[in-house]
Amino acid sequence: MTNTPRIDGGDAVVSAFDAAGADHVFCSSGSEWAPVWEALARRHRDGEPAPRYLDLTHETVAVGMATGYGLIARRPQGVLLHAAPGLLQGSMAVHGALLAGVPMVVASSESTTYGDAPGHDPGGQWYRNLSIVGGPHGIAQPFTKWSTEAASVHTLPTMITRAAELAWRAPAGPAYLNIPLEILLEEWDGREAKPVVPPGSTHSSPEEADPVAQLIRDAANPVIVTETAGREAGGFEALVAFAEAWNIPVVEPDSAVCGNFPRTHPLHAGSDIGPWMDTADLILLVNCRAPFYPPSRRPSKAKIVVIDEVPQRPHVVYQVLFADTYLEGNVANTLRQLTKRARDLDERAVAVRRAAQEERHAAERSAIAAAEATAVEARGIDPVLVAATLRGLLHGQGAIVVDETITHSRVVKRHLRTADPDSYFYVQGGLGQGIAVALGVKLAARERPVVLTIGDGAFTYNPVIPSYDASSAYELPLLIVVFNNRVYKSMNLNHRRFYPDGAAAETGEWLGTDLHRLPRLAAFAEPFGMHTETVDTSEALAPALERALKAVAEGTTAVVDVLVTR
Repeated sequence: MTNTPRIDGGDAVVSAFDAAGADHVFCSSGSEWAPVWEALARRHRDGEPAPRYLDLTHETVAVGMATGYGLIARRPQGVLLHAAPGLLQGSMAVHGALLAGVPMVVASSESTTYGDAPGHDPGGQWYRNLSIVGGPHGIAQPFTKWSTEAASVHTLPTMITRAAELAWRAPAGPAYLNIPLEILLEEWDGREAKPVVPPGSTHSSPEEADPVAQLIRDAANPVIVTETAGREAGGFEALVAFAEAWNIPVVEPDSAVCGNFPRTHPLHAGSDIGPWMDTADLILLVNCRAPFYPPSRRPSKAKIVVIDEVPQRPHVVYQVLFADTYLEGNVANTLRQLTKRARDLDERAVAVRRAAQEERHAAERSAIAAAEATAVEARGIDPVLVAATLRGLLHGQGAIVVDETITHSRVVKRHLRTADPDSYFYVQGGLGQGIAVALGVKLAARERPVVLTIGDGAFTYNPVIPSYDASSAYELPLLIVVFNNRVYKSMNLNHRRFYPDGAAAETGEWLGTDLHRLPRLAAFAEPFGMHTETVDTSEALAPALERALKAVAEGTTAVVDVLVTR
């Protein structure tokens, strides 16, 4: 197919993103994207295909929404930022996408002529203050999977194709392309890129899987540890089948970035690998980037099998796995292979570890119930009560929880007890992306309620007004629940840990942590016509959350600011 003559690089970009299978282009506007806007306007006028364009007012919102969408859709989307400054503004979120393993193609621009060439004048702003030595692709390199410049309009579509294919393949992550404004304005001959197809699947061979199956068969006290198995298509279900077939408990450490295993399942063994460090004789690390902390904390006797498509993550600066065996290839496929080999088991050994895990699971359920009973009787609103109340209200609704809490993250995971695939995601990288990521998740799963749990400190880092604007403009209602303890608690805890008898402990002067001076956090949503609640008594909590969920079901974002006691 050949496009109409005398079209330019803007149409090449739109055509390439369409061929790459991007459902959306998330854009935080910059003056270089006029060619793309013109191409989209022409395509809309002429009824030609194009990804849906989202006009967003902050770079973190654009990248964060692409991240949230990619967590569910699992295929690359397009992100357009402005020059080097826009890339820098969005860089934290791009890095978060890298850590979360979300594919996307991020592009921004520069000028290569500064007005000293015939043809279109790029504008003096590029000469004066938008350009950066080495080009924006130089600064993108450390926090992207791949970064380069598109040097010609004739190779531009294929460069976008290459970026999308690289972003999609393991380890998935953001790829960056610098597209100079002069390239965007140059006439394009209409040679389109070939449509991008999903990556092929890799497998561990039977010769590799059989010895691992024997290791599991011979183990008396094995344990599975996973951080991101649920991020892979089919990974959640494959892990459940694998654990059940071999009757092996599953630990999701605090570093888990998503829900990987039902927290209600009898084989779920909590978040602490500590009890197995000296007792396990086999540790199966399934999509687990950093299982041991400190990294030198080696298990005393366990053999370690690493099951991961790319076990040595190139973006992780320091990674220690202590592997004895690697099974590389698609994780879901590998788990299915091992599940089929679950035969000739030592039933006596299985019975012993099943009984031990049943005891652990019962103890955890009792501890959860006791903590929730204590929270009900507490003065004020205990964070445990917030999570437990949410669990009850969300039961059976197929909700997705996006979590950007720090102090309360363990409480949220433990007491919400999510049990389904793609039902829990923890925001990666620096704080301030949670609302945008939740919006992207909602964009990909409009039929499911999406809840953002967030601390008051994290909330203040978010670009709140641009996020609410996106929620309203694109009809993406969220329930935002703020765990508000009026302090940067994690920072305060570190200060107390490092200097328990220091001057601050003596005088009470705890700097860098006080948030009492902030206004009502829910009030920022009022100008957008959103539902707002501020809750400071336990009796008011459930009714407030019920009203908020009703508002969300009716299509309005609801913000519930809960003043918790700790």
